[in-house]
Amino acid sequence: MSVFAPRKVRSSIAGIAGIASLVALAVSGSQVGAAPGVSGAAAREINLRALTANSHQADALSIQEASAYSLERTAPALTVSGRALAAAEAQAAALPSLGGRWTQLTTGTDSAQPPGYTDPIWSNAGAGFRNVSGRATALAADGSTLYAGFADGGVWKSTDAGQNWTPIFDQGATLSIGSLAVNPADHSLWVGTGEANTNADSYQGQGVFRSTNGGASFSLVGGGELSGFTSYRLVFDGQGNVYDASNNGLWRRSATSIHSPWTLVLKPDPNPTSNPYQTSFITDVVVEPGSGGATVLAADGWRGQGNPPADTAFNGFYRSTNHGQAGTFSELTLSGAINAGDIGRTTFSYSSDGSKLYAMIEAPSTLGLQGIFVSANGNPSGPWTLVASSTTLCNSGSGGCSTGVTPGVQAWYNQFLVVDPNNAKHLFAGLEEVYQSFDAGKTWTTINPYWNYAFPCDATNTCALVTHPDQHAVLIVGSTVYIGNDGGVYSRGLGNHAANGGWTDLNKTLLTLQYYDAEAGASKAGLAEWGGLQDNGTTFLHAGSHHSITPAGGDGGYVIVNPNNAQDAVGEYVDLNPYLTTDGGHTFTTITPSCFDAVAPPIAGCDPTPRFIAPLAVDVNNPTHWVFGGEYVWNDTAGWSTVCAGTTCDLTNVHDTGTGHSITALAVNGAVTYAGWCGSCNIGGATPFASGIDTNFGGTWHTISAPNLPNRYLGGLTVDPANPAHVFAVYNGYSRRWIPGGGTGHVFESTNGGATWTNISGNLPDVPSDALVFSGGKLLLGTDIGAFIANAGNGVHTAWSRLGSNLPNTSLNNLRLDPGGSSVLAATHGRGLWRIQVP
Repeated sequence: MSVFAPRKVRSSIAGIAGIASLVALAVSGSQVGAAPGVSGAAAREINLRALTANSHQADALSIQEASAYSLERTAPALTVSGRALAAAEAQAAALPSLGGRWTQLTTGTDSAQPPGYTDPIWSNAGAGFRNVSGRATALAADGSTLYAGFADGGVWKSTDAGQNWTPIFDQGATLSIGSLAVNPADHSLWVGTGEANTNADSYQGQGVFRSTNGGASFSLVGGGELSGFTSYRLVFDGQGNVYDASNNGLWRRSATSIHSPWTLVLKPDPNPTSNPYQTSFITDVVVEPGSGGATVLAADGWRGQGNPPADTAFNGFYRSTNHGQAGTFSELTLSGAINAGDIGRTTFSYSSDGSKLYAMIEAPSTLGLQGIFVSANGNPSGPWTLVASSTTLCNSGSGGCSTGVTPGVQAWYNQFLVVDPNNAKHLFAGLEEVYQSFDAGKTWTTINPYWNYAFPCDATNTCALVTHPDQHAVLIVGSTVYIGNDGGVYSRGLGNHAANGGWTDLNKTLLTLQYYDAEAGASKAGLAEWGGLQDNGTTFLHAGSHHSITPAGGDGGYVIVNPNNAQDAVGEYVDLNPYLTTDGGHTFTTITPSCFDAVAPPIAGCDPTPRFIAPLAVDVNNPTHWVFGGEYVWNDTAGWSTVCAGTTCDLTNVHDTGTGHSITALAVNGAVTYAGWCGSCNIGGATPFASGIDTNFGGTWHTISAPNLPNRYLGGLTVDPANPAHVFAVYNGYSRRWIPGGGTGHVFESTNGGATWTNISGNLPDVPSDALVFSGGKLLLGTDIGAFIANAGNGVHTAWSRLGSNLPNTSLNNLRLDPGGSSVLAATHGRGLWRIQVP
């Protein structure tokens, strides 16, 4: 099922009661009907998308679910100092390097709707998608030179209108980009690190960086004031100053130097309890045109999460008429249509002469769209007039409304708004879709629908191609508008009045795919790779090709690949919805034990609490023995003949880790299974965070008792193929130096089935760690700052080195040994797939 948005839609309605509602919906087999007149494959697609969208709205669990990925790196705390990552990178830089150069495999396009891949349930056939890259979060231009920033993919530069791109920030302190801006005074490029979308896989930043040579080199601006923050927007005031709208207030400094510190000029919420949701999320800042930099407008716009109203008590519009100096901002009293008591994430856009001011506002009460508003006289106090609501946009030619995706349902996550600099009445608005108005918002047209399933032309395959849902960035350069979304960067003529179509795909050389996992299998031409992507499905990279395809859409996750035949693979959709293919992705069979079955009513005894990305594992000695993890441990010995639907299911529930628990990692050797779990996985709730390991080593399932294991998120388990009692545990997050109660160490070894453990982290940097490969007496570890290698068998004296050279500084989410054992495959969450020979 090619659903792109619902994994974020699920966070759109807070409340744990939603789980019961969803389980009841699933068990009853309730379905949502397709649009009248739609039949065949398109009808099945629409039914599934609508059901999943509704289901995930019911299942929403507040900010905890939205931040599951980041909380893996902070548990048992909610936040961690940005200095922790900087310290880890300094530790890594001091280590020796071992091995050769990494080779990037994904150096071509990824086709989201490949010809001939038309599975009626899981493919994107008919959606209208094209080539994609990773999530584009920021756009900027210096004349004809374009810059694009990505979620853990760094900064890219193009001098030919986006036809070709070059990475210019691969070794930056972090590749998580929140904002980009070019200073008109000196043409310097400024990079605000830390993606600010508050979504599942946003990374905190390491400050703001400046380049005065077109990206050839960068320098940190200021000191460590912004370390650990995220950046919504960088703005220059034309008077030699620059502002950074961050998730920890509004900051200001001189734009002509880089060494003096930033000054905090606006932080409305005093936040006496250090609540991480009351840090003053300044979601936008603009300077009033014609004011000489004197009038500065900012929005405190924490998105909300259904918690007590204290979270959003200070949300609102704040203005300074004294050049943004500290202490000169006052909250505005708004008149007109805006509900001042329900202001969340906000984006502003002035007309170039300042005569009109537009605002897109999310409503914390629903996490959806409050509306798009205009102050026709440019006064930020108003009066404000509503020019677009969800209903307005639904009636503008939306492709989402009739297929379960209401415009603005993810306004907390995806927003952009811009006024044509040459026409104060010409607007572009981005939510899940892209909308255009030529009359100051009186009428709107959907110019980039969510997908094509809603339209009659889908049945005849005559619809115009769309780009990708979930919009984050917009830029107007000359006669062209550029957009950045979860699928990359696209462009269209500025004066194009067409309802949709006319978009140019600019992703050909943007190598920013965000993998959760990847694994290789043999084919006649060599190794081929399957992988699971954030919001871009499960991909297949044929042997010898650099251009991947996406046979199955939606969010990807873990994969299983037949080492002897890459035509056989298992991918998964969110909430433990695996699907199996034995023909290279042309057809799939759904094999889910989850209560959140995205396709059909769930099986009896279904799994109630799988992780958003749930682990799938293979027996290290038997490629047809699989284990899946939710709350329960699911055992499957049917391999490529597996069936799980209705009353027939080859998956067997062999262990319950505990009510409310969710399995995070698995390892299997024959009859022995190890299952790492968290429960509660949420932080700050009534039930404290906890983690543990269950195993049946010795013949009976039990929870391991080991006082030296950290109470942190367990990122990976690896068992020795030669000895099921020999197992390694890999922990995410940071040590107690940075996280109270976090313990110490990242890699632990047991030789007695988990009865006792040895911390073998040695000189390893204190950094979130994700996956371990054990082969040929070597330990190879994937972390948030790259890969490391050590000789096994040295216990507490284990000495780690950096593995290889030239790998970009992006998160390495999984590391897998290739068939044959001579090389490893790295799945990065922002720079695609890489391979290196084992030293």
